[in-house]
This record gives sequence, C-alpha cells and structure tokens, in this order.
Amino acid sequence: MSQTTIEKETINMNKALKDKVAIITGGTRGIGRGIAELFAEQGAQVIITGRSATNSAADEINSKLGTEDGSVKYIGCDMADKEAIKSLVESVHKEFGRIDILINNAGITQDTLFIRMTDEQWNSVIDTNLNAVFYLTQPIVKIMSKQKSGCIINMSSVVGLHGNPAQVNYASTKAALIGFSKSIAKEYGRRGIRVNVIAPGFISTEMTGELPEETQNKYKENIPLGDFGQVKDIAETALFLSSSATYITGQVIQVDGGLFM
Repeated sequence: MSQTTIEKETINMNKALKDKVAIITGGTRGIGRGIAELFAEQGAQVIITGRSATNSAADEINSKLGTEDGSVKYIGCDMADKEAIKSLVESVHKEFGRIDILINNAGITQDTLFIRMTDEQWNSVIDTNLNAVFYLTQPIVKIMSKQKSGCIINMSSVVGLHGNPAQVNYASTKAALIGFSKSIAKEYGRRGIRVNVIAPGFISTEMTGELPEETQNKYKENIPLGDFGQVKDIAETALFLSSSATYITGQVIQVDGGLFM
C-alpha cells in the first residue's frame, strides 16, 4: 500500500460525519450552502433542497471539494408543499436507507409594519418557516426513532428570542421553532434523537450585503465583537452539534458576536 493511499484512508477515518446522511433545506446559498460544504467535506452524504426543479449548487460544491462520489445531491422541493416534502423524505430514505441529520434551514421574510401586514404576508412566512418544518420533521423523526439515533438542528434567529420591528411574522416563526425543538427533544431523547436550535445574529450573506453601508456600521456598533459573523461560524456550530455534542439536546445556541447577552 502506497503512502498516498494510507494518507487518504487516514483522512477518511478522521472525518467527523463519515457515512452520515444529512438533509439540509435551503442549502443552495448562504448559511445552508456553507453547512452543506462543510458537512460534505467531513464525509457526509448531503442532500440539499431548493425551490426550483434543478439547481447547479450541488455540482458546484462537489467540484469545489473535488469529491469523486457526488457527496452532495440536489432535490427540488417546495417547502410549502406537504406532498412534495413527503416525496423528498421517501426518496432520500429509499436511496440511502437512513437519515442521520436534518437541518431545517429554509426560510423567507415578508417584512412590513404589523398594522400593514396582509394575510398573504403572514401565511406565506408561517407556511415556509414553520409548517414546512413540521411536515418535514415528523416523518424523519419516525425514521430516526427506528434507527434509535438522529440529530435535528432548527435554524432560528436572535429575532425569535428578542423580536424585531416590521418582522412580526418572521419573529413569530423563529420563536415557535424554539418551543417546537425543546418539545421534540424531550419526547424523543430516549430514542437517541437530539434536537437543538441555532440562533444566528447578523451573518455576512447576500441578505445582509444588501443593507446600506451606514446601516451595517450602525448594527456593528452594537456588537461587542465589532463585526458581522461569517457563514463558517454557523456551519461549524452545526458540525459541532451534529458530531461531537452527543450530550447536548434541547438547547438554543446564539451565534451573534455578543449582540444579546
């Protein structure tokens, strides 16, 4: 056996998520994509979802990581469509025989002042950010229960903990995810299922990049660490919760640079 072969096998053995199957919703960009890249790098078979029927994100990640076995796969899924979500779970379980990690990351905003908020703005955010999490998590919990193992991470926000003007719909869904997560953690801990929440603060993504520089600087003044976080900060937290944090469940991890203490 050559030295190169030995080195490759050693690297594979040390990968934190080797042979794990992970579903990451909203994984084509931003935080979701960052998590997908890191998880694939750490040996997981990753399934990312997005709204469109086809997407190049999986191919781009596989090419970037130089993966020969296509360790990232894209499945189009409208997260407001219960039947599409059911089909997604069935497809992944049929192909891989197990689901080890679920990252409920997909989410939308429809910001406006509360007294101007329409039924459509309220319902669309509730459907995507909360109802879809219920529709996806329920069948996956059944699978994980039979496996007697599993890790679920729900992506909330500091807004869900502290509120925010013009985001009553968004903040409501992010707050609800905390109660949702803690309840499932209590129900299924004895089945080997851990459920935790990540609550990001201001993270440098396409969304925050659209804010005027003056607004960004104003926000940064209130952050003790003095700057927005990076996608890798959230991805590495998700990796920790999915791999080595075997005695952590029902917790909310704020990744906000100290914005809220």
